[in-house]
Amino acid sequence: MSNADSIKGRINEHVIPTYARFDLALTHGEGCHLFDAAGKRYLDLGTGIATSCLGHGHPELAESLTQQAGKLTHVSNLYYTQPQGILAEKLVQLAGGSGKVFFCNSGAEANETLYKLSRLRNHEEGQFEILTTLGSFHGRTLAGIAATGQTKVKEGFAPAVEGFRHVPYDDLDAISEAISPATGAILVEPIQGESGIHCATPEYLLGLRELCNERNLLLLLDEVQCGHFRTGNFFGWQTIMNAYPDFTPDACSMAKSLAAGLPMGAIWASEPLQDVLGPGTHGTTFGGSPLVCAHALKALEIIERDDLAKNAVKIGNYFSEQIGKLITAYPEILQEVRGLKLMIGVELAENIAAFAESKKPASVQIVNRLHEAGLITIPAGARVFRLLPPLNISKSDADEGLSIIEGVVKELAL
Repeated sequence: MSNADSIKGRINEHVIPTYARFDLALTHGEGCHLFDAAGKRYLDLGTGIATSCLGHGHPELAESLTQQAGKLTHVSNLYYTQPQGILAEKLVQLAGGSGKVFFCNSGAEANETLYKLSRLRNHEEGQFEILTTLGSFHGRTLAGIAATGQTKVKEGFAPAVEGFRHVPYDDLDAISEAISPATGAILVEPIQGESGIHCATPEYLLGLRELCNERNLLLLLDEVQCGHFRTGNFFGWQTIMNAYPDFTPDACSMAKSLAAGLPMGAIWASEPLQDVLGPGTHGTTFGGSPLVCAHALKALEIIERDDLAKNAVKIGNYFSEQIGKLITAYPEILQEVRGLKLMIGVELAENIAAFAESKKPASVQIVNRLHEAGLITIPAGARVFRLLPPLNISKSDADEGLSIIEGVVKELAL
């Protein structure tokens, strides 16, 4: 039995099959590349679903993690620890300088915190409801799938958690008409990721802010995938709302690349909400541990020192421009490129002949072909594959990825 078969066999036998895994057994990484059990090298433009923001095996991250592990790993939130306080201060500064943060372990947990924040703030008025959007994804907890605007994640889990209704994305009229006396908050992703990379317009977010101000509702933003400098600013909404510097949500969730590959989630709550969740109202055993906070701090230090936010803008624009040229050259295979900077969705054309015999979505089929060619990326919806590169990706690595994509597309066009 090969090493790859051994790795897959153990997981298939002993791990509950909640994931439809791709047929790759990965063993180690270096920079923007991953290696499988047979030694094959892949360019990683998926980064663990927008999580490993500095790639793999970063020596400074490894050294920092080792140092903190030798000092203090975990004591719980019953006590004060230095890394958590320093990271909290840093995140508040990145959010605009006021408010407070709460640490947890994932995006789903962060969104759960937003739900509880809204419920507690609004419970005396009976405003328990949160409006979310169709196509959204907010996690796989029971409340998370209730909040998510996709039917497929809810199947088999009825009755749904009450208090969530869905309206079309980027549609101010629809959300305005949906507001009821029970509505307490609106929750949206500035960029929808799982359903195929759809960006909110500045007018939409500005309109939501005005609606919430008029109706005394909370504006909550899910920044789990689009945050942490992926769009050139710390938050995706900061990039979208660049022309409106006074715009701010009431609270937002974050996770994924927040700790550069280690499990961390958080919310930022604005000053009026910062103390709504008091002792006993919420908690987490592992959230904000010294180990993970130290790792997140080192990642932020590297991102700022190496000016990786600018790199995200530069390389992100380059990717989109070059994929645009491929769309022009191969319109029968590629239809559209969309997104912001290093959060890119490439939509496939309909009815690609090479995919006709398989029942698998076109997005999964092209991702499998890209894997075979040495490129790791991620499907999103039925006809979109996502490019979510590390923030420190170089132009030469981008060119490698574009060359692989062109080769696969050219083959499909034959």
